[in-house]
Amino acid sequence: MDARLTAEQEEIRRTLREVLVKRCGPDDLRAAARSPEGHDRALWETVAQQLGLPGLALPERYGGIGCSVTELALACEESGRALAPTPLFATAALAAPLILSLGGEAQRAALLPRLASGELTAALAVPGAGLATALALVGDNRGDWAGDGRAGGVQARRADGVWRLYGQAAQVLDGHSAGLLVVAAHTGGFARSRTLLFLVRADAAGMVRARQTALDATRPQARIELRDVRAELLGDEGADVPAALAATGDAAAAVLAVEAVGAADRALERTVEHVRTREQFGRAIGSFQAVKHRLADVYVGVRAARSAAYYAAWAAGTGAERVGGLALAQALEALRTAASEGIQLHGGIGFTWEHDAHLSFKRAAGDELLFGPVHRLRAHAADTARLFDAGEVRV
Repeated sequence: MDARLTAEQEEIRRTLREVLVKRCGPDDLRAAARSPEGHDRALWETVAQQLGLPGLALPERYGGIGCSVTELALACEESGRALAPTPLFATAALAAPLILSLGGEAQRAALLPRLASGELTAALAVPGAGLATALALVGDNRGDWAGDGRAGGVQARRADGVWRLYGQAAQVLDGHSAGLLVVAAHTGGFARSRTLLFLVRADAAGMVRARQTALDATRPQARIELRDVRAELLGDEGADVPAALAATGDAAAAVLAVEAVGAADRALERTVEHVRTREQFGRAIGSFQAVKHRLADVYVGVRAARSAAYYAAWAAGTGAERVGGLALAQALEALRTAASEGIQLHGGIGFTWEHDAHLSFKRAAGDELLFGPVHRLRAHAADTARLFDAGEVRV
């Protein structure tokens, strides 16, 4: 792996940072979070139509740019620095890869160009609160997370050649505003039970969508209720859906890890700026050795997390190995530490709603609730690598 960024990658970072600095100030973030969509529609049109971010990792034949997961991750790093509320992650890192992987040629040709241009946004809906399980980040995803025929999941039934969905999905990222839902549902009963993915349009009869109150307002979530909703099967019935979800989950975890590193880096920068100007006992508090040591620890953690996240993004793009979950654990821990130390070192103002410090902390906590927790991400990575087989540590 060559850790140096190419000129094209540097240009992606520079251009996007210039846009987000102008469009994602504190007041802009709060206004976007309070809007019905939960994001700035004008900003989304800019990053999607003018910069082409949703299509970065999609093939050119489907309207994409043809880059790799690394370029998408770099774009999300800048989005994470600004805590920009956009449907980029839900559309480009979760839904679009599944359509590309499992969809038939007609489905790809009809949907992917619209996703690449930003004309259409999409979201992945899984039953209950099982997103991390469905993506195989905290355990095996070949179990009963999709319902397994029991109440509480999402069930799919086929009658007269038409698929219909019943059930509920919670914690669906950008699910209230997405134009297309990729819904995981259980079908086949107990004898031939399996999980399949279905496409549901935003205007489908019988579907009820409601935005939920989330810890992180910049990462809006929705509850989806499906009441005899007509759906279109994604791909064919013989598709290995758990394998596709696991591959998508690893790449998405790598992208999310790089995004978390961006947020952690900005939280650290904000704290360093504050301790350089805040004076106590006649001198800047940043000159005290204890403060220097605390920030040095944060800096080392962020740098280590960036290295792990970049490697995971590169590995996901080449198929070398799946380390997205492990990188995500390190990145979320770095973000939580950077945000916590930032709140503490900002003193009294760090605990107020008016200051930005709490936004980074909520992003860390919210992402860990959705895709973690950290100890389960690491435990599953250890189990996958078989580090503790027969009670012995493998080296």
